Amino acid sequence: MMLKALVSALAAGQLVAAQELMRFGCSQLTIDRIDPLVNPGQLPSQHMHQVIGGNSFNISMRPGDHDPPTTSTCTSCTYSEDFSNYWTGNVYFRAKNGSFKRVPQVANLGLGVKGGMTVYYIRGYQASAKVTAFKPGFRMLVGDPGNRKASAVPSGLCFRCETNMQQNPFGGAPCTGADTKAFPTKPCGGGWRVTVTFPSCWDGKNTDTPDHKAHVAYPATGTFESGGACPSTHPVKIPQIMYEIMFDTRQFNNKEDWPADGSQPFYWSFGDKTGYGIHGDYLFGWKGDALQKAMDNKCSGDNCKPLQRQADAKAVSCTKGQMAHEDIGDDWLKDLPGMDASMYN
Repeated sequence: MMLKALVSALAAGQLVAAQELMRFGCSQLTIDRIDPLVNPGQLPSQHMHQVIGGNSFNISMRPGDHDPPTTSTCTSCTYSEDFSNYWTGNVYFRAKNGSFKRVPQVANLGLGVKGGMTVYYIRGYQASAKVTAFKPGFRMLVGDPGNRKASAVPSGLCFRCETNMQQNPFGGAPCTGADTKAFPTKPCGGGWRVTVTFPSCWDGKNTDTPDHKAHVAYPATGTFESGGACPSTHPVKIPQIMYEIMFDTRQFNNKEDWPADGSQPFYWSFGDKTGYGIHGDYLFGWKGDALQKAMDNKCSGDNCKPLQRQADAKAVSCTKGQMAHEDIGDDWLKDLPGMDASMYN
């Protein structure tokens, strides 16, 4: 079993190196009900999030007042110059009696972090591909927690039901094959791999917009993977950011604990039981020109010469206490944090 895991991890590493993908782990910074993008200044925010990155993450991170590289004292990411923040909702299991328990997260293959997420910065899949790194104050959001339609889930956001923890056999590129836009509907022997991919074209002017989306776009023709051109309204190619979150659903695989009608028992922390509300938030915080250097030098994996890398243990040790003090659901909860039964759909 350990040999299979090692082979899978090595294969993943070789794939990353061959495609020049920056792939690195970030440990759990905090699990908290705050959201400086959608609910700035609000404590608590509407729903629970799991967060990674710089420890200056807080309820109000206005671009003119908050500079993550100078206000953070540590980062939970293995690249020590990355004080960005990355966050998504949490997943909860609902038992037959209606109570909820948080689904834990685990590190992805080949990474020595604790929980958290795997982060990718992708320059492109062509040898000549070039991108412009994000500017200070940049932030964006992809997906919509209020969405309940498969047709409205953006491309690049999906769920993969893993057969085993070794992710063997490999299921192919993200959001292909048997991957789904909805929550998996069967027990998964290796839990879930959840993928969140952001747009890769920028208007070149705004580091944010009121909806946190209008300043970015997808290629006008083709795809990012095929080297498709950006639209004239958003002409600047930026690195493609992708998250992978490994949710360990194995403790909930006994279908005797599932609803009597056999329906899937999982919910996002904002009350969504379809999965279609999948979304992710990003707030740029790399130090100086480190990210541009990484892209220009075609960095891959989690150890690249132009960048400073800290020990995994140091990344794991970077944590932040809750601002909205409440039970996150490691024990059973009557309701989702900040929610009630009328809000589940």
